[in-house]
Amino acid sequence: MTFSAKQLQVLCWWQEGSPFASCDGIICDGAIRSGKTSAMSLSFVLWAMKMFSGRDFALCGKTVKALRRNFGTALIATLRGSGFRVTEQISKDMFTVASAGRSNRFHFIGGRDESSAALIQGMTLAGVLFDEVALMPRGFVSQATARCSVEGAKLWFNCNPEGPSHWFFREWVLKAKERNLLHLHFVMDDNPSLSEAVKKKYRSTYSGAFFRRFILGEWVIADGLVYPEAAKDAFTRQTPQTPAEEYVVSVDYGTVNPFSAGLWGRRGKEWQREDEFYFDSRSQGRQLTDEEYYAELEAMTAGKAVSAVIIDPSAASFIQTVASHGRFVPLRAKNEVVSGIRAVQSAFKGGKLFIDPKCHDALREFSLYRWNDRGSADCVIKENDHAMDDIRYFAATWLCGGGSADNAAAVNANI
Repeated sequence: MTFSAKQLQVLCWWQEGSPFASCDGIICDGAIRSGKTSAMSLSFVLWAMKMFSGRDFALCGKTVKALRRNFGTALIATLRGSGFRVTEQISKDMFTVASAGRSNRFHFIGGRDESSAALIQGMTLAGVLFDEVALMPRGFVSQATARCSVEGAKLWFNCNPEGPSHWFFREWVLKAKERNLLHLHFVMDDNPSLSEAVKKKYRSTYSGAFFRRFILGEWVIADGLVYPEAAKDAFTRQTPQTPAEEYVVSVDYGTVNPFSAGLWGRRGKEWQREDEFYFDSRSQGRQLTDEEYYAELEAMTAGKAVSAVIIDPSAASFIQTVASHGRFVPLRAKNEVVSGIRAVQSAFKGGKLFIDPKCHDALREFSLYRWNDRGSADCVIKENDHAMDDIRYFAATWLCGGGSADNAAAVNANI
């Protein structure tokens, strides 16, 4: 395995003779795929096995599933390949590492929300590694750091940047020296396993604030238009003449607020917003019933086989209406805003998503949909966002979220 200079620094900072050996921990932030996670996880276990025996350590992430994906398989394989004896206890979310008469326990702990702090209460730890710490709540991180009461314990943090008002940036990154922590900033060039072609692919995936965060590794605010390229019609094109291989509909439900539905057709790996239905009850001076909205879906999709209708998960009555007619399979949308926006941006930049010029309301909203730069967390201004929401539902749930006719049918069976 080949390591870059920055990765070698992560692997060796705690060792005797290092100028940073007296630090109480390390923060590695910066670009995605920059090699910080793999180097840090290996260094964490090597440090633990060098300095301790019979102790407990925690590897914390947003979810245990994410931890197993980011650490479990590759880390354990590397440790075994290096001569360590590793015993996994999957039911207990832990593994034990042994070598040269030493043995330590490593626990996977998910920190999804503030209530997750209860998972770590009462533990006595000799060290804790936080993977993607910027995605965890402050309370969980505080509880976990407080558990490190063993003499010589150290803290290990890695993350991709968020906004400059994020609590971790303000309280830890900016105060790294004050807290006696080593702070290392990573870019993709610090990962020797990435080819230029792969780096180019990742650089073309993001735009705006997400490009600056995930590619340049900067803690910057999300401001201005959410989809600046789309607002300039960069992803607008006429629907191809060839028949679509698959159709999906996405719906943002509204009664007082506008109702927006988009018809998506797939040709190969490309999806086209071929048509839309948009109804603003305020401007029209009347409201439509769920049955009337359903009739508009029927009209928009006439003669087309639709795999699923992805619907705002809070629209229980409309989901029930769609299910009751038996023609369409309703699927509750994934509704996390920021990750959904990233899914849309990635689809646009990757050449997977296009908008027909006849979709006037979607194009209008692209030119108006903006970040709210006055908050402490990423959020959008809740105006001109109804077509934006239905597009986000489609990208997050179907295009990038593993949606399929089979899982849509499973959801429908439980309605």
